Amino acid sequence: MEVRELKTLLGLMRDYELVELEIEDKKGKVRLVRAAASAVGESAAAVTPTAPVARVIQSPVVRTAAKPAASLNDRGAAAAPELSENQKLIASPMVGTFYRASGPDADPFVEEGGSVRKGQTLCIIEAMKMMNEIEADASGRVVRILCESGQPVEYGQPLMVIEAG
Repeated sequence: MEVRELKTLLGLMRDYELVELEIEDKKGKVRLVRAAASAVGESAAAVTPTAPVARVIQSPVVRTAAKPAASLNDRGAAAAPELSENQKLIASPMVGTFYRASGPDADPFVEEGGSVRKGQTLCIIEAMKMMNEIEADASGRVVRILCESGQPVEYGQPLMVIEAG
């Protein structure tokens, strides 16, 4: 891959506040990781090609990593609700689409007011055609569900409030 192409990709990463970018096609892939602005500098990046890379990039794969909470709130993501001492916030571990059930005709995994046990599936986040089950990390009762099924969610966005018990 030419330096000009790498600079263009780094510019896109900066514009869209991406921390990590991986692009793959049938001839190879390249992965770019930007260092945190406070650690090294805004434009610092590491390039780790894992195979020969084609000059024309078709159907790119983009992965994002954690963004600061301030940028999430600037974009309109739901703000974290206030919690009492025995309540826990379940936040999205990734960017994707939130689903309350395993299918359109299936019953939701949990309902508000329903009890949950540790390890029970609470919801699904679809990311890059992969269905990722989000599990309860403690037993308790679902106090509030903060997202609608089919809604896009950001990394760290609050999904549910669970009361431990």
